[in-house]
Amino acid sequence: MASSPIMSGTATPALPAHWRDFVALTKPRVMTLVVFTGLCGLLAAPDHIHPVLAFTAILCIALGAGAAATLNQWYEADIDAKMKRTANRPLPAGRMDRQSALHFGVGLSFFSVILMGMATNLLAAAVLTVSILFYVFVYTIWLKPRTAQNIVIGGAAGAFPPVIGWAAVTGDISALPVALFMLIFFWTPPHFWSLALFVRTDYAAAGIPMLPVVAGEVTTRRQIWLYTAIMAVAALAPVLLRLTGPIYGTAAIVGTAIFAALAFQVYRHRETDPANMAPEKRLFKYSILYLFLLFGAVVVDRWLLP
Repeated sequence: MASSPIMSGTATPALPAHWRDFVALTKPRVMTLVVFTGLCGLLAAPDHIHPVLAFTAILCIALGAGAAATLNQWYEADIDAKMKRTANRPLPAGRMDRQSALHFGVGLSFFSVILMGMATNLLAAAVLTVSILFYVFVYTIWLKPRTAQNIVIGGAAGAFPPVIGWAAVTGDISALPVALFMLIFFWTPPHFWSLALFVRTDYAAAGIPMLPVVAGEVTTRRQIWLYTAIMAVAALAPVLLRLTGPIYGTAAIVGTAIFAALAFQVYRHRETDPANMAPEKRLFKYSILYLFLLFGAVVVDRWLLP
């Protein structure tokens, strides 16, 4: 039977949701980067942790991220139905009722936090709790529908995984995980705004005040360039503070130089047709590779040059 978009929160599909729809709610593609940065925080930590406990900690980070994504989609089901790139998600497409998504998200949240506390320590569980609550209540419910700076402040939600991974091993939070947090925090605006430039019409249709919608494309390009400069400082901070060595330093310099070159192309670009926004799409795709590169370099650096 063909499905139809949910136009209100009361619509209920005739058949139970497929297990693939529950997986889709967790945004597994987005979760990949979250898990990787959390794993790198764990592997870069100076202490040792049993492999089974390490696996459990990373599983909890993944489940926590999936819980936050699920609750985000539960809250934004009506908004997602108005955007082409999200209209086929399980809730707006009518393949699942909102109550099932809510129960699934809340259940995953509690399970991930409790398991993290039992397997590692209370600090890691507490930071995981903060990350979930921040994404759902601060970013999704408060910031996203109200301000064009939503992704600037809300970017903190995605910056917690390396801190959680580090805390799971050490039971504390020191300078390096904080530096990695700041790197992701300042990386988030140019990453998401480059995406927002070529899906601006989607956000406008849904009434989401993303920066290109409320401030225009020229301002957004300028802000991408500005935050890239700030991000470059954050990327070099671990080297300047002598928290990492030459392997990370080389990766940070080369990787950030490429990022800056792509961001400058976006800054200079004046195309308004989403179909002709190649520089914006290149920056968005490279920004994901960039974070994988730098976080991988942190681990290699710490392991080869302790």
